[in-house]
Amino acid sequence: MSGAPLSRLRIVQGDITKLAATAIVNAANLSLLGGGVDGPIHRAGGPQTLAECQQMIKNHYPEGLPIGQAVATTAGKLAAQYVIYTVGPIWKGGRQHEAELLASCYNRCLERAEALRASSIVFPGISTGIYGYPKAAAAAVAVREVRQWLAAHEVVMVAFDEEKKQLYEQEVARTL
Repeated sequence: MSGAPLSRLRIVQGDITKLAATAIVNAANLSLLGGGVDGPIHRAGGPQTLAECQQMIKNHYPEGLPIGQAVATTAGKLAAQYVIYTVGPIWKGGRQHEAELLASCYNRCLERAEALRASSIVFPGISTGIYGYPKAAAAAVAVREVRQWLAAHEVVMVAFDEEKKQLYEQEVARTL
């Protein structure tokens, strides 16, 4: 596979709320106010991140953040400087443009990171929890989409469990 070398991609297992980076990505729901990794990020970030999300929804996205888009707030008490929120697709068997929507999530997050002049970004497994996206397929989309950004930036994929960590590592090894 062509593209930037994957030497600047790190795969770690752990808690995204404890990782130091310029930006961490929150795999949020349309309201940016709950569910999945969103709750722990808001609890760790403190009231500032939640208040910024509420204002963003009220002022810019009253119907909710569209799937595949991304927005950013400051990170409050987190070790990161910013939180980038994206809404991933709900898995419906792969026939509802889920791969394209998931790719858009990664690309819009990377664009936000670029606008923030982020030198590093940490991604969780977008859509692989309650939204049911198959983990191996999601890992393939994630690695493919961040590859071009790697020439000038560091990307960290955080896996909450060993299975996801191994899937990311397998995908990286497969594409070297």
